[in-house]
Amino acid sequence: MEDIQLNNGVKMPTAGFGVFQIQDQVQCEQCVVDAIHAGYRLIDTAAVYRNEAAVGRATQRCGVSREELFLTSKLWVQDAGYEAAKKAIDNSLQNLQTDYLDLYLIHRPFGDYYGAWRAMEEAYDAGKIRAIGLSNFDPARVVDLTLNNRITPAVDQVECHPFYQQEDTRRFLQEQGIVMEAWASFAEGKKQIFQNETLRQIGAQYGKSPAQVILRWNIQRGIVPLAKSVHRERMEQNLSVFDFTLSNEDMLAISRLDEGVTLFGRNEDPQYAKMINSVKIHGEQ
Repeated sequence: MEDIQLNNGVKMPTAGFGVFQIQDQVQCEQCVVDAIHAGYRLIDTAAVYRNEAAVGRATQRCGVSREELFLTSKLWVQDAGYEAAKKAIDNSLQNLQTDYLDLYLIHRPFGDYYGAWRAMEEAYDAGKIRAIGLSNFDPARVVDLTLNNRITPAVDQVECHPFYQQEDTRRFLQEQGIVMEAWASFAEGKKQIFQNETLRQIGAQYGKSPAQVILRWNIQRGIVPLAKSVHRERMEQNLSVFDFTLSNEDMLAISRLDEGVTLFGRNEDPQYAKMINSVKIHGEQ
């Protein structure tokens, strides 16, 4: 597994395993164990996924030392704000049964995320978090937060797949020294992505699947892709992407698949913003 260096010197694996929508706790725990045994070291969860505790149990029994793992979690909108974020960070540490997180992200650009960022900066200074970053922040919000705070985000995790490639965002983040991380790398199977003829033809040249082509494409763009599967064989396949290189022609062909439209919702959409803010992960504190 290759690493990429964040802007604070911390090294992060170039591919990760995500647990979004793996809601069965027993299944989630086993999936994380399987992913680690398959070779994954970056495990991505979030408070709103409601499976941090399962991830924590998996890391305790996987047989791999904590120092070899790279654990990411995220602050939900309900906990945006200075005091709430401090509690949320400690809750995530407790759920994950660890003294520190390798990466902690603000999940959505809603609520008092400036207060949350100050709490995250303090947790970073205290050694509770090795790197802090963002998720689903557009370039303008990244600039504003960066200009008005002490620590520059290390990562911005955003939707990114062949149908929504976010090339302008990728270039911007690269210029700022911020690593772009991709969620929904496979567009959650939408638009028959695994049957896409362009991806199938490219994969056939290398003996690789469309999923492997997508992951390799993002890695070659300097993006850290997250992948999710509940099947050990698929996990291993998703990691077998470091033994080939897509040609310039391949990269160009994939670039032509971009439709430039999100498949999952826009932060700028008032109804979407209301929906995100309506999601509660605990009672009022």
